[in-house]
Order: sequence, then C-alpha cells, then structure tokens
Amino acid sequence: MQTNNIGFLLTDIIRLMRREYSKSDLCMTPMQARALVYVSRYEGVRQVQLAEMLDIQPITLARLIDQLADDQLIERRPDPKDRRAYGLYLMEKSTPLLEKIDLEVKRVHEKAFQGLSEKQVSELQGALAVMHTNLSADSSL
Repeated sequence: MQTNNIGFLLTDIIRLMRREYSKSDLCMTPMQARALVYVSRYEGVRQVQLAEMLDIQPITLARLIDQLADDQLIERRPDPKDRRAYGLYLMEKSTPLLEKIDLEVKRVHEKAFQGLSEKQVSELQGALAVMHTNLSADSSL
C-alpha cells in the first residue's frame, strides 16, 4: 500500500492521534471523551443519532452513556416530541472535564502540526472541511 494514498494517510493519522490522546491523564476513555464532546455540540441529540455520529453500535453507545450518566456528566431527558425517545444533555460536572479535553486536543494538535505554517494548517483544515461536506452531502450527519 502506498503511504501517499489519502485514505491511508487520514486513517493512520487518526490512529496516531488517538494513540497520542491516550497518553493524557484524563479519567475517561477516548470514546467517552468523544461522546461527551458530541453531546456538548449537539445537546438534545438522541442516542441513535449519536451512535451514527460516532460510528458505533447503539448497544455499545448505551453502555457508554450509562457510564457517563453514572459519573453525572450527562443525563437522559424525555424527548417532548416522542415519549419513547430520550435526548442527551450535559450536566454541570461535565464543564471542567470538557475544558481538560479541549486542552488535550490542543496539545495533540500542536504536536501534529509541528513544522507546518499557520497558512498550511488553515489550508489543510479548509480542504478537509470541503471533503467532509462532499462526503456528507447525502448523509443526515
């Protein structure tokens, strides 16, 4: 496999970034941190939607949400439009943890972007945003 293949590079960069995140002293798994960040961005999101966003099975997410709820970081609230569904919301205890996650993300980004100019980083982020939009066009995410 060629290492200049964009799919290979993106996948491997993600793997390496996850490995770097795992070096942090956060008291949660990277997937728990991702779920918490997504809930902060999309408060009220339903579990099924969040599972799709995180690309994990709903049963796996249910256990993950149970852990975050047990730690009083998020809560399930009944959806006013559908009595069978629940939305996910942040609890007050999540705020300092989200700040720590943000600092950890900045640390990993600084390491990943070493040797790149601000212009290169900006162009990379712009190109990736366009790719994301193109690939998300027929998706509900």
